[in-house]
Parts: sequence; C-alpha cells; structure tokens
Amino acid sequence: MRARLLFLTLLVLAGCSRQREDAHLLNEVKRRLSERDARLTSYRLEGRTGEGGAEPVGFSFAYRAPQKMRGSLGAPISRTFSWDGERLFEQSDADKRFTTFQTELSPERRSGFLTETFAPFTPEGFRAPLLPAELSAKRTSHARAPEAVELAASVADPSGESLQVTYTLRWPTLDFLGRQSRLADGTTLEVRVEEEHCDKALELCVPQKLSRWVKGEKVGETTLSKVELNPTLPNDSFTLAAPEGYEVQTKTLVDAAGK
Repeated sequence: MRARLLFLTLLVLAGCSRQREDAHLLNEVKRRLSERDARLTSYRLEGRTGEGGAEPVGFSFAYRAPQKMRGSLGAPISRTFSWDGERLFEQSDADKRFTTFQTELSPERRSGFLTETFAPFTPEGFRAPLLPAELSAKRTSHARAPEAVELAASVADPSGESLQVTYTLRWPTLDFLGRQSRLADGTTLEVRVEEEHCDKALELCVPQKLSRWVKGEKVGETTLSKVELNPTLPNDSFTLAAPEGYEVQTKTLVDAAGK
C-alpha cells in the first residue's frame, strides 16, 4: 500500500512539475513574441499570391507600428486599402471610386475589422499571431529548426464551430514556421514556410515564400519578391487622397449594437 501511495505521489509531483515547466515556457514565449514585435517596427512587401489554378495576383503592403497599414492588389482587382490610425481609405481603380470610412467601432470590433480587411495583404510570420487566452505550449523540432515550440489552442471559427489551431515557431527567435488548423469534421488546413528572409541585425527571420494546403494537397502559394524590414515610412504615406475624376464618398462604420 505504501509503495502504491509513493508511486501515486511521484506521479502527481511529476505532473505538477511538468505543468510548471509548460507555464514557464508559455510565459517566456509571450515575452519573446512581444520583444520580437518591438524590434520589427515597420516593413514593406511586394509579391504575388494565387489560389488553385488561378492566375497569381500582384500585391504590395506596408506596415508601421503601432497600427498603420496600406495594401494594394494589382490587376484585374486594382484596389488599395489604407488605415492611417483614424480613418480607412478604399481606392478602387477599376470603377474610379474613392471612399473614406470614419469609425465609431469599439476597439475590439475595430481590431477585428482591420484584421479582416488587410488579411489578403499580410502573410503570416511578420507580426506575432493573435493568440487566445486559453493556450498551451510545448517544445518540439522542425525541419527548419532543431529547436522549436508549438502553441496550441481551440478557437471558434466564424460559424461557431470548434477549430484546433497549432503554430510552430523557431526557438528562441520565434520565427514563424507553420500553422495547422483542424476543423470539427477532421479536415486539416496548413500554412508552410518554404523560404525565409533573415536579418542578422534584427535577429529574426520572416517568410519569403509560403504555401497553403488542404487535406495534404497544395491549394495556394504566396511569394515575396521584395522584403524591407524597418524602412522609414512617413505618416502621410498612409493617408490617401482621391485621384482626379474619382467618385468620392464618406461612410461611417458603427457597431451593430449601436445602430
């Protein structure tokens, strides 16, 4: 009986020790991600992205901390979005339309809206991923990193279905190496880093080429032809003005509850 109690006690102690180690690792990951974001204060990208057999579309994107963004899609879409910290601008060259959006959104809704708006321009791996409160971390390895960490969480997709998401990051620089999502029906979605751009001064790497996979089959790819880290980006580069001859309109974004 005593031997059994001792064995159970050792199991409990081992479990507690592992929990403390995992909690320490998670705190360290969050700290290092914050420091990484602080080092990378701006960037400018150019590249092409495509899905399936569709013709790739050219795009460009610029970011300046804390939250200034400008993204453009090439022909045949020919559209630019820019957020100067207060207003969102949309310039559609296809139909010569220019819209300025004022915002009365709550900070949380505004953050989600901007994330959705600029998602087509922002390859993963430049800024820290948006992490939910309930998160676990463990050490692992990867083809691009003998030492890596996995961050796993269960989140809800837009339809409310449970989604299991796992990020793989290089240790200790926490460079993005991949993301895997598992839907409720078992379908797996993956983003893989195929090539990287590294900066010795900043002590970090960012993706140069990313591929997207569904159920183990490649469905899309993004390749960057230009990557500038910490360039000087003036404030006025994010505040757009309507070109001559464009239809101009102003709209206001409000929370649904505030209508």
